Amino acid sequence: MRTSLTLAVSAALVAGTALGLAPAAQAADTSIRFVDIAGDGGTVLKANVVTPAGAGTAARLPLVVLPTSWGVPQVEYLAQAQKLADSGYVVLSYNSRGFWQSGGEIETAGPKDVADASKVIDWALANTPSDPDHVGMAGVSYGAGISLLAAANDPRIKAVAALSGWADLIDSIYSGRTQHLQAAALLGGAGYLTGRPGPELQEILGDFLSSNLAKEEDIIAWGRKRSATTYLDRINANGAAIMLGNAWGDTIFPPNQYASFYEKLTGPKRLEFRPGDHATAEATGLLGLPNDTWTSARRWFDRYLKGADNGIDREQPVQLKPRSDAGYEGYPDWKSLDANRRKFDLGGTQRIWANVDSGANGGVVMLSNLLDQFFQAPPVASIPLLPRAFAGVWQSERYDAPQRVRGTVRLHTTVTSTEESGTLVAYLYDVGPLGLGKLVTNAPYTFHDRTPGKPFGVDLDLFSTAYDVPAGHRLALVVDTVDPLYIEHNPTGAQLTFSSPTGDPSYVSVPLRAE
Repeated sequence: MRTSLTLAVSAALVAGTALGLAPAAQAADTSIRFVDIAGDGGTVLKANVVTPAGAGTAARLPLVVLPTSWGVPQVEYLAQAQKLADSGYVVLSYNSRGFWQSGGEIETAGPKDVADASKVIDWALANTPSDPDHVGMAGVSYGAGISLLAAANDPRIKAVAALSGWADLIDSIYSGRTQHLQAAALLGGAGYLTGRPGPELQEILGDFLSSNLAKEEDIIAWGRKRSATTYLDRINANGAAIMLGNAWGDTIFPPNQYASFYEKLTGPKRLEFRPGDHATAEATGLLGLPNDTWTSARRWFDRYLKGADNGIDREQPVQLKPRSDAGYEGYPDWKSLDANRRKFDLGGTQRIWANVDSGANGGVVMLSNLLDQFFQAPPVASIPLLPRAFAGVWQSERYDAPQRVRGTVRLHTTVTSTEESGTLVAYLYDVGPLGLGKLVTNAPYTFHDRTPGKPFGVDLDLFSTAYDVPAGHRLALVVDTVDPLYIEHNPTGAQLTFSSPTGDPSYVSVPLRAE
């Protein structure tokens, strides 16, 4: 079954590559060869090498290494490899261990995966006309995570383009101490279908999805070991130029963790956010079609591997494309988006029953935000019709001018639960004159070991976004306890009360673009 799927996926990708690259192929004749590389411990990694036409051993060329995405065969990057080779790079793409025809078991960006990246670089320097002083790594999703981790481990890596990846694995799929159910199930299912999960991954995935709190510390330690944030000091010491790209609606690796990581980098850096879901911002580029993300990645490598004076280092390093028809906006840093905030109060007291889906939800993984990307059609809910027994609802005043939300919306409230554990999900909606709410952002929050009946404060960062609320609309915060995206921890019959004490009022803080 896996072999048949390999052929089918490979054929589709190769066909798309051929269609997308027909003009390029006529302009430059590059060499493509498929090779086996001995990774860490001798594990065979299936790879392909794309070399510029006429490249010999005398002239050394910059090298770009591309680890594949989770569950995708090694032909994934052929279109972009061709483009890079046409402009003078040696490009080596390889299937990460445990997937498709590569040997070993899935390590989930563990130490063996990081060691593999260095072995691949060793092989390229020994077997291609690659320059050891000009080595870069890039990848989408899994390839992005491995590239960042490799940059902490191997000082030969001078530039990285990490696209739709993670810097903090725990903050990605366990944010707010809540399991991202659909994301974890999708990754786990793809791993079993296209690869060979090892015993450690099987155990971690089982404990995670079964909400085994006895193993929570082990799960977190496992994730931290696979997070670039853990090795931030090494990355900064090695000084690689880091470009990070992601989508606002990434349901696998939400954007907040990338923004936080970006702010802590001390070397050359760039952060780009666009509309879409996981890896959808890069998808057209994998077929050789024009693509902003891959164009930026090539410019990044041209500047930091070739030394080209193309101006990318003089541009505003934070580039944001709102979820609308508007163009890119440049900012000097991520914290600049916090300069202009507007609050609306969450007054009064509201009590809701848990365990019932109110109708407010974050959509479907990989689908809802894809629709938003191409059709500006996010998940919607009729705010007046939401059942108040199961959803808390607060609304702002109606705005006379557009509200350009940019960055991370923050919720502060006081919660009292009838049980020691529970989950709440907060949603921010753009509400039109007829009461129809379009989802702006959301985030889950889970608590354990709380004293029933005793109030406690909740501070929750919703997933970062860039959304324009039209004039005449208002914002609404909705809180309920069930969302298909997440695993909830609400005992049967539980109730949550949201209040706004005089000495500690509840509010939503919305970052707005300064006009």
